[in-house]
Amino acid sequence: MLTATYDKLKALQVVLSKKCAIEAEMEEIPRVLTTKIELLNRLNKTMVDKEKHLEETKTRITEIKTGMTDAEKEREKSEQLMDQIKTQREYEALDKQIKDISAKELDFRKELQRLESAIEETKAQIDKEKTLIAKQEEEVKEEQAKIKHEMKEKQKVLKTLEKEETKITPGLDEDILFKFERIIKSKSGLGIVPIKNGICTGCYMILPAQFVNDVRFGQGIRFCPECSRILFVSAESTDESDYMFSDETVTVYSEEEDEEDDDDEDDDEEETSGGSGGGGETLED
Repeated sequence: MLTATYDKLKALQVVLSKKCAIEAEMEEIPRVLTTKIELLNRLNKTMVDKEKHLEETKTRITEIKTGMTDAEKEREKSEQLMDQIKTQREYEALDKQIKDISAKELDFRKELQRLESAIEETKAQIDKEKTLIAKQEEEVKEEQAKIKHEMKEKQKVLKTLEKEETKITPGLDEDILFKFERIIKSKSGLGIVPIKNGICTGCYMILPAQFVNDVRFGQGIRFCPECSRILFVSAESTDESDYMFSDETVTVYSEEEDEEDDDDEDDDEEETSGGSGGGGETLED
């Protein structure tokens, strides 16, 4: 019988399930830190982009101021030439030139005002980003310390579970143990389940009758064809459907049962012969 093996697997299932749960938690813990680090990186990138934009704006302001100075000098020079104008045509041409330069100066001033306003806004945004970055950096440090502590505590629990595991596994077939550990990890900590009413209680697949018989009578370790879990029939089970027989199953009868069957056959023959002359009475089941 495989009762001892099943008992070990059920005890091992408890330990491995806890291990899987803790390992899953340990994988999840750093994700919070990862999220915070990603946010910190985005904030840093945003600030770098704003600082780059700020420098570009400052460069553009310098260019505009240079352009304004050149335009102002050109306008003043043109205005000085007005005293030397002799014809109406020359006057009109120079007057148009002065107006164009003045319009250019005005455009420069408007652009300069816009950019200076943008610079002040960008500086305010950068200051805000720096405050957020400092706060986020502090949260990252706190999260790192928290994770370090949690990981240390969970490592202690894992070591305790591993000691329990080493007490259970001796005597178990290595191949079965390897498969069982994989099943536990892939099936949410449930690797060995009982058969109930001819059904796998892990995936609720209806199992072939002969398969159930093999499990009940200890014909080696059996895995569910659907979910791959190890199956067993509870020793306390009294439900006949837990160990249904297929048509091909050989049934062993006692001598008393054989004699009773022979007597039943003789009675059936007498009833049949006795009723044949009385109108063909049919026996109903």
